[in-house]
Amino acid sequence: MKRVGLVSDTHGLLRPEVLDFLRGSDHIIHAGDICEPDVLDALRQLAPLTAVRGNNDAGPRAEALREQETLQVEGVRIHVIHDLSELPGRAPPPGVHALVSGHSHKPKVEQREGTLWVNPGSAGPRRFKLPISAGELLVDGATVSARLVTF
Repeated sequence: MKRVGLVSDTHGLLRPEVLDFLRGSDHIIHAGDICEPDVLDALRQLAPLTAVRGNNDAGPRAEALREQETLQVEGVRIHVIHDLSELPGRAPPPGVHALVSGHSHKPKVEQREGTLWVNPGSAGPRRFKLPISAGELLVDGATVSARLVTF
């Protein structure tokens, strides 16, 4: 079984408790609004990293990030995008088993037509009364499940 740590909307703040939660991941996904390159550097020290650019990411290092990425973990294809409104047709690409997004700061796991949709919420500064959260995908062969954690 592989563990994929999920984080989004750090907005330059990588909390120690979030780092502790992500420790032991086989891979980490950051779904955008990173805002400070040090965040990605810290995550890369824990595990291989896939990150996408969010609407608040700017500058040369952010421009090097793509707006969407697709990766394969065992038999599971995972698509990553920051803002779901940027998803063509509001549907995941064909063959995707899990869709990871950010932007709303609202943690959510939902199964839709055979695809697991996951937003780990925001691990950065608190926004309104939304929780500080992160998540994980558990991949076992071609099976994927998600879990969210609040801090």
